[in-house]
Amino acid sequence: MHLIADFFPLLLFFAAYKLSGIFVATAVAIVASVIQIAYLRTKGRLGAVHWLSLAIIAIFGGATLLLHDDTFIKWKPTVLYGLFAATLAIGRLVFRKNLMAALLKDFTLPESVWTGVTWAWVGFFALMGVANWYVAFHFETDTWVNFKVWGATGLFLLFAVGQGVALARYLPERS
Repeated sequence: MHLIADFFPLLLFFAAYKLSGIFVATAVAIVASVIQIAYLRTKGRLGAVHWLSLAIIAIFGGATLLLHDDTFIKWKPTVLYGLFAATLAIGRLVFRKNLMAALLKDFTLPESVWTGVTWAWVGFFALMGVANWYVAFHFETDTWVNFKVWGATGLFLLFAVGQGVALARYLPERS
């Protein structure tokens, strides 16, 4: 159920886009994000990432609706990925904190491995931001929406599974 809650705004955005276009889809995504926050709050699973995502969809989606210009909503994923990459990098470089280790606190890995995981995610988020920008501003809106919903989600899942496979050798063996 938690996975559905995480993808709720994205799936509604996609459906609304296919039915009514980018501006209705943007409004639906904003409303769905507010509903998502309310739902996750009742379940006690609300995190900073959810608030950040809501703030960005409200700002960029709001600008899209107010100015009737889809450029702003197309920037939203790039900005979000950039903020994720910057947060991880600044946490590591400036504060000497490994935020991936904090996020995945159930795993015990050597510090050097956590450092590699962090930089892998920084690189992934940076590449995803560039990919979103490229597709958003070099292809039709329909292509961008499909990439945002299916391509980016698929790439994220593939990368996460790849990370899991790479880290599996560090997990304790079950007896």
